[in-house]
Amino acid sequence: MIPEWMQKIEAAPCACCTASIGKKRGFVQKAISDIFTFFEECLVNDSIAKRKGLLQSLDPRVKLVSMVVLIFAVAMTHDIRLLAIVYGLTLVFAYLSKVEIVFFLKRVWVFIPIFAGIIMIPVIFNVFTPGDALVTIANLGPNAHLGPFALPPVITITVQGVMVALTFVLRVATCVSAAVLLFLTTPRDLLFKSLRSLKVPKVYVLTMDMCYRYIFLFADTVRDFYTAKKSRSLKSLPMIEEQKWVGNRIGYTLIKALNMSEKVHQAMISRGFNGDIKILQRYSIHNRDYVACVSVFALSIFLILVSQNLVKI
Repeated sequence: MIPEWMQKIEAAPCACCTASIGKKRGFVQKAISDIFTFFEECLVNDSIAKRKGLLQSLDPRVKLVSMVVLIFAVAMTHDIRLLAIVYGLTLVFAYLSKVEIVFFLKRVWVFIPIFAGIIMIPVIFNVFTPGDALVTIANLGPNAHLGPFALPPVITITVQGVMVALTFVLRVATCVSAAVLLFLTTPRDLLFKSLRSLKVPKVYVLTMDMCYRYIFLFADTVRDFYTAKKSRSLKSLPMIEEQKWVGNRIGYTLIKALNMSEKVHQAMISRGFNGDIKILQRYSIHNRDYVACVSVFALSIFLILVSQNLVKI
């Protein structure tokens, strides 16, 4: 006998199907969307690394050493003109490496330089960086205090403070641009192999490699959990029930991760794994690699000499 609730015909779709229509997406759904965005970006990164560009043609070890030296030199540079020139060079190298400039700018400026700029906002005021007034913010009058701290009579934005903030943000953006170029133009396996060739302990390299490899599987498992639950849900559960479901999935994921790690380790040992990962591709250094390495080292030395006031410009 068919129950009565199955005989009812509803013209409108159920609430579970329309929950996200015209409403703000939930946290879980947004997280799933971000996971797919992360997958797409990783696939784009792999395609960029396979293009025939300037940096793609260089030896991974040369790129790794050159970028590390350049980042170290940029971090010591305080001249905003030199920082602007080096940042412009990163854009030129991105263009010559067949990297879309808009995509590259988004990858660089989305978080770190903007966050650095927010951190440096207090520096632009004369409370922290005295100097020539650029914009007057407030007139506090004499004997102004903020707790035990004395404040200047007039709060202004100073030219020196703005220059310090711009220099810091541009330095961060340049370092991030160099690092992003390295990751975009170098396949992951070759990058990790380059770390091993530079005598980085293999336990660190192997840990990073395995984390990068299996983060995709973890994200796919989370997506399957959410999709399975949503496809079997007729209505929303109380908050306490939703929290219990999330807690159960976390525990199940932990058990599954431990079980899988053991199986993967045994499978690797059965195939001859001895603590080091072997890659079939062999390195070969050409004349362009020597030219690139010497050029970057010369630029880095020049930046360091200028930062130490040993060379005047």
